[in-house]
Amino acid sequence: MPYYYGYGIDGWYFLVILMAFVCMFAQFNVGSVFKRYSKVPNARGYTGADVARMLLHLNGINDVQVEHISGNLTDHYDPIKKVLRLSDSVYGSKSIAALCVAAHETGHAVQHAKGYVPLTVRSAIFPVVSFSSKLAMPLFIIGLLMGSLIHSYALAFIGAILFAAVVAFQIITLPVEFNASSRALKMLSDYNYLENSEVSGARKVLTAAALTYVAAAAASLVQLLRLLAILGVGRNRD
Repeated sequence: MPYYYGYGIDGWYFLVILMAFVCMFAQFNVGSVFKRYSKVPNARGYTGADVARMLLHLNGINDVQVEHISGNLTDHYDPIKKVLRLSDSVYGSKSIAALCVAAHETGHAVQHAKGYVPLTVRSAIFPVVSFSSKLAMPLFIIGLLMGSLIHSYALAFIGAILFAAVVAFQIITLPVEFNASSRALKMLSDYNYLENSEVSGARKVLTAAALTYVAAAAASLVQLLRLLAILGVGRNRD
């Protein structure tokens, strides 16, 4: 029978709440750092779109289009349509932050072109994870409610397994994002799109963004462990 109460559950609630605050802080931090460096123009006078197109060309990628997309920090690379989309605050901006975001998304395009394995794996499991993320918690909650009536918590266990797939996806995302940021900083520096004095600021922007993925993965992992604790996995039962 699942442990709704008892030893350890309060501790898991505390950890979940703590990780929620960590995620909020990470999001606040990346927003703060981006806002700060979005006000600092790069010395070369390039826009985010300029840099994305030039970096794609320098990496021998000529079949990826660079497009504008509305919103703020909605930037992304679409590997299916081979389109790199840059948001309002990046596409036409000449700030250091804009160049960092553009280079980061270009980093994903380079990963795709070179067959970077973690990106390939992430793309392959994305449809499954998209399905799992919608059903995991509803199945878990329904499974708990029904379990006390039918004396079977199989549905709740299925919900936990689906949530585990989401956690796995977030963990696989970590090397993808860190590698893209590393590529971005190296390209901006090696191809002289940033002055030496601007590299430190660029590193702060890219690091802050990468840490949001770490916080999200850690929070999801804690939540998964809490779900397993509720189900009594790994405990001795009376």
